[in-house]
Amino acid sequence: MKAAVYYENGSPDVLKYEDVPDPQCHPKGIVIRVEAVSIEGGDTLNRFRGPLMTNPHVVGYQAAGEVVEVGAEVTTLKVGDRVCTTAAFGSHAELRAVPAITAWKIPNGLSTRKAAVIPVTFGTADDCLFEFGRMKAGDVVLVQAGASGVGVAAIQLAAKAGAKMVLATASSDERLERLKPYGLTHGINYRTHDVVQEVMRLTDKKGCDVIVDSVGGPTLQSSILSLAYRGRVSMVGQAGREPMTVDVGSMMGGNRTLSGVFLGAEIATPRVQKNIASLIDRVANGDLDVLIDREFPLSEAAEAHRYIESRQAVGRVLLIP
Repeated sequence: MKAAVYYENGSPDVLKYEDVPDPQCHPKGIVIRVEAVSIEGGDTLNRFRGPLMTNPHVVGYQAAGEVVEVGAEVTTLKVGDRVCTTAAFGSHAELRAVPAITAWKIPNGLSTRKAAVIPVTFGTADDCLFEFGRMKAGDVVLVQAGASGVGVAAIQLAAKAGAKMVLATASSDERLERLKPYGLTHGINYRTHDVVQEVMRLTDKKGCDVIVDSVGGPTLQSSILSLAYRGRVSMVGQAGREPMTVDVGSMMGGNRTLSGVFLGAEIATPRVQKNIASLIDRVANGDLDVLIDREFPLSEAAEAHRYIESRQAVGRVLLIP
């Protein structure tokens, strides 16, 4: 099969389009013919500095397509089913093997391209808001990196859950404008405004009840300083690729909470399995939507990664084998 691979960490230029052996089907797994790859923030971070689990390494969490092989112990899926899948790596390829437990059937009427984006992206956003952020109707929510895939999902989920205000940050006014149809109340351009000052201005100095932070680095401290009394930050990534610098003392006076969130740690649990299936159904019935910014051929994976890192995208970028 063809795949986008690399032999060492680095910039998008390390990605090569090459022939590699087809993946083997585990007795408890499936193999799919990939129709769409959703490039996750973790994919670009892993390419940059993550461990190479194989050599050459095929990076990537999420992909969707048609089941072409089923393991001997799998009873829930069959050849010909359309599924969206997640695994630790292997999405950037024409074929991928995954455990059957991390594959979800795609409902009739839902495109494979949109389905490819849902499990990690929407599952992560949902956990950040509700499982760890304990969001409830009437809360004020801030989504750092609102134009990211998780950001777009979190904005929608918070708005649908009755947030009083949904704030989000992004690198340009144009990107923020594109988020308004998804439930954004106020956008903050972090290049031209101080985020903490803007949050306090927009909330009459009360701050935010729940903050979703996928950026980390210095941004995490600004999230903590943007919290209301008893506010909660769900920290879910290091997209900024800078060291974490947090003044824990700044959390005490306001009884604030900082939680680390990693969906992968609970992906096989009944709670997360049921939650992702529900989110897929919500997209299928139109209650939620998937924003796809651009599509690239799999052979242009390097260019797709480069585009994502330019911070131009709003929503997810797909690779199409």
